Amino acid sequence: MNTTVALALAVGSLVVLVAAVALRLADRLGLPSLLLYLALGLVLGEGGLGIEFEDAELTQTLGVAALVVILAEGGLTTRWSDVRRAIGPGLTLATVGVAVSVGVTAAVTVLLLDTSWGFALLLAAVIGSTDAAAVFAALRRLPLPRRLAAAIEAESGLNDAPAILLVTTLAAYLTDAHAEAWWLLGAEMVLELVGGAVIGVAIARLGAELLRRVALPLAGFYPLAMLALCVLAFAAATLAHTSGIVAVYLAGVVLGNAALPHRSASIGFAEGTATLAQIGLFVLLGLLASPSRLLDALGPALVVGGALLLVARPLSVVLSLVWFRWPWHQQAFVSWAGLRGAVPIVLATFPLTADVPGATRIFDTVFVLVVVFTVVQGGSLPWVARRLRIAAPVTPRDIEVESAPLEELDAELMQLTVPQGSRLHGVYLPELRLPEDAAVVLVVREGRAFVPDENTRLMRGDQALLVSARRSRAEAERRLRAVSRAGRLAGWRGETGAPSGAD
Repeated sequence: MNTTVALALAVGSLVVLVAAVALRLADRLGLPSLLLYLALGLVLGEGGLGIEFEDAELTQTLGVAALVVILAEGGLTTRWSDVRRAIGPGLTLATVGVAVSVGVTAAVTVLLLDTSWGFALLLAAVIGSTDAAAVFAALRRLPLPRRLAAAIEAESGLNDAPAILLVTTLAAYLTDAHAEAWWLLGAEMVLELVGGAVIGVAIARLGAELLRRVALPLAGFYPLAMLALCVLAFAAATLAHTSGIVAVYLAGVVLGNAALPHRSASIGFAEGTATLAQIGLFVLLGLLASPSRLLDALGPALVVGGALLLVARPLSVVLSLVWFRWPWHQQAFVSWAGLRGAVPIVLATFPLTADVPGATRIFDTVFVLVVVFTVVQGGSLPWVARRLRIAAPVTPRDIEVESAPLEELDAELMQLTVPQGSRLHGVYLPELRLPEDAAVVLVVREGRAFVPDENTRLMRGDQALLVSARRSRAEAERRLRAVSRAGRLAGWRGETGAPSGAD
């Protein structure tokens, strides 16, 4: 075997293992994991172990690929019941918010750092979008109102497309390359967003129908197929000269909310793949950075980051959300939760590959800005949520139901676990009042499996297998969810078992 290949595999494996340990350490210290991954890249690079890496074009290519996987996972784990109530604010933040943020940040940069308008606009465009990986990781650990969290997540999933278009257009202007007239930029942005949305939703719907009708030979193919559909949506939209970023995110949302076989396992696979993509991306970005130049970028990074955090972001949030009459304290939290992460650093490689004058300065400034303000914002989000009194009460988790197709019987096998806090605890099986063609056929309690009867009560921690006719699966799942939330008298209490969408 080629020694270089073996050495590369060994280094890659060690990096993943060290990063996994670093993730656990980051959780204990309350730090965003991306900081440890970036630090690992710096340690491996020219300032540490001496690995020379200066390929900005390769970093850009791999960075976009990693971003596709991260956005796919974000879409797959997003509840449509939450997003549909927040799509207006999220889309406005992703478009109007980005434009306002870029303009204000550029103006402050010109005023305080005495730069040219072209340089300032390009720098502001690079840091103009929030980072999906950072936002998903931070918000899903906080007990926030679902509409609020969904709006911020939707913004982070959709605002990369306008930012990428702005960065590429400005880079073309600054290098005297062919660039479209500025007044076409807005129209092109709208067309790319709409086109990407149509392609992403269409591919996901067709793919979901295919997966429901075709029984794959191995259960492990379903997670691969779902992720492949998301990547296909990105590729198809990009080839059609529309937004692949929007397409992959919306494809993930559609697939993640579809009644598909082995859905839970597929989402778990996507989460693991996205984590691996984040590790590789952050380590690669750390390798590309030069520690010897970062100290000189500290001053400009603090000025630009301060302008973004304290002036541009709050103004963009106010102008975006004023139409939706959101309470001021929720607007304040949205403003503070505009986290930057890998996306701005990846976008900073675009000027490098285009040989834009001052591109290295932009990359170094953005790198330092992301590190400093990730610590400031990411570490303080729980405190800010408490001070603004927007933390939602912790509610029992909905039960998770996973299904596997039984094609020949036109039936489905479902697996559920009774979680902590669920009112399924203590309920007799007849009290579930499942459809006539659905039944609990096996219960596993404390490692012991048994066939239940009418006198069996479900207990906390139980795992149960249910068989249902395919036509009744949705009704059975709704009933299980209703009893999990409201107990055996769920129907009398008005609980229908619909997916949660409360603020």
